[in-house]
Amino acid sequence: MTDVITDWNENAVAAGTTARAAGPLHSRSMAIVHVAMFEAVNSIDPRYSPYRRRLQAEPGTSPDAAAAAAAHSALVRLFPEQAQEFDKALQKSLASVPDGPSKTNGVRLGEQAAAAILSERSKDGAHTPANAYRPFTVAGKYVPTVFPVFPNWGAVRPFGLKSGDAFRPPAPYALTSAQWAKDYNEVRTLGAKKGSSRTPEQTDIARFWELTGPGTYNPVARQIAAAKGLDVLDNARLFALFAIATADAAIAVFDAKYAYNFWRPVTAIRNADLDGSDATERDASWEPLISTPMHPEYPCAHCTLQGAAASVLRVLFGDLVPTFTMTSTTAPGVTRSFVRLSDYVTEVINARIFDGVHYRNSGEVGAEMGCKIGEYTVENYFRPLR
Repeated sequence: MTDVITDWNENAVAAGTTARAAGPLHSRSMAIVHVAMFEAVNSIDPRYSPYRRRLQAEPGTSPDAAAAAAAHSALVRLFPEQAQEFDKALQKSLASVPDGPSKTNGVRLGEQAAAAILSERSKDGAHTPANAYRPFTVAGKYVPTVFPVFPNWGAVRPFGLKSGDAFRPPAPYALTSAQWAKDYNEVRTLGAKKGSSRTPEQTDIARFWELTGPGTYNPVARQIAAAKGLDVLDNARLFALFAIATADAAIAVFDAKYAYNFWRPVTAIRNADLDGSDATERDASWEPLISTPMHPEYPCAHCTLQGAAASVLRVLFGDLVPTFTMTSTTAPGVTRSFVRLSDYVTEVINARIFDGVHYRNSGEVGAEMGCKIGEYTVENYFRPLR
């Protein structure tokens, strides 16, 4: 079962994918769209605390028209080059709403809601152009000259958290620790491009989760929402909580990544003679199964975002949920199904080890941080008024 909220969730995910928006920017766009839809619908039937303030809604205003117009107005501003597609989607959404004041007032209310959140986010730091990342080197020594991505994202103003470092985890383990050696040897063995001990299923999992960003976790929310049969306002609330938590998780994880600048497996394994551990062996030509993302290792971003997404759903519905099934453009023909949200998060942690781009501790710490962000979001936003 779909409704106006899930329809526009799909439109917003597709818009970011079409624009090839990087994950953090795409997650920010998703939060703007869903906050606008929630604020509009909740102003008509105020059952929950507003994000900022309740807007003035005329009696009888159509929630469907308000939600569609809010999403449309936000997306046109965020992805102006796709405006024609959004216009078509809006016409489709409004076709089922009878003409008259209910529709007209709904459109007006939705546009107001979108304008309000867009104005609030206009100076949130997301478009700061400067990349001030400082490569680590000594005078005169060459280092690769491609800069890592999103060094400033941790300074973006969150949607729900008080600051990007609100849930910053402790520093990663010492390189002389037994846990470091264990995690090092696990990823060296399972994550190698050549000579890995992965099973065929583990390789499928690795390839499947090479896909990242909102396109990976939003289908989970859509399937569970459909199975639960939520009304328009409850669906708007669910997706607003979901989008805020995942957008803030992206901010929080990049804050932590650049605070610690921990090395990736491909760097560590090729330099294991420098880590001070007798339990790690250098492999001069080791390569990961997939290309290593261009940002520091700790904590795992994929795990943090999936942890936040699962946490919102778990708080609202429990860990055991109706079966949801996922596909991935990076693993054609592979399908993954889950009935427990915890199993879904565990698979993402494992996948990044099978990929050769993360250590187990990083995945577990990231998932825990995401869980805390999801719980915080549900506890502090869109609370029932009665």
